[in-house]
Amino acid sequence: MAFMRRSAAARGVVLVSACGLGALVLAAEVRAQGGDIETGKRVYDKANCVGCHKWHGGGGGYGGAALSLRETGLDRQGLIEAVRCGRPATRMPYHDRTAWRGTDRGCYDMTRSDLGGDLPPKAAIFLRDAEIEAVVDYVQAAIQGRGEPTREDCIAFWGDAAKQCDSM
Repeated sequence: MAFMRRSAAARGVVLVSACGLGALVLAAEVRAQGGDIETGKRVYDKANCVGCHKWHGGGGGYGGAALSLRETGLDRQGLIEAVRCGRPATRMPYHDRTAWRGTDRGCYDMTRSDLGGDLPPKAAIFLRDAEIEAVVDYVQAAIQGRGEPTREDCIAFWGDAAKQCDSM
């Protein structure tokens, strides 16, 4: 009898764990299907990613030589670190106000003093962790790995009435 109670309790734990795993998988699918993509697009605009990477993420920016987000091979964690910490020795700014503080090795396993004069610039707008993750979700869902920008990409970014898309 005690064995059956423990067995039932163990089955309950397995069932609860399976339900928890199912919820995590569902949350990942929702995010992949656009659950937070609109937020990410708004953050892409708010943080002025457009200023260097352009609306389509192709890079070459309006005022610099930003890398193409369409062609980048960075995975999710690499993109999060680049947005959070900037890119040392480049003009890619860091968007996490706590990046590069003191002796913390939270960015690229380096400290501020390790960089010397190669510290990335501070972003004009700092982002919260959720915003950084949302913008990375947007980049991965709508930009990364895509070929040349299309009229559909333009409309998805600017909206149906956008004059910018007329020439595409």
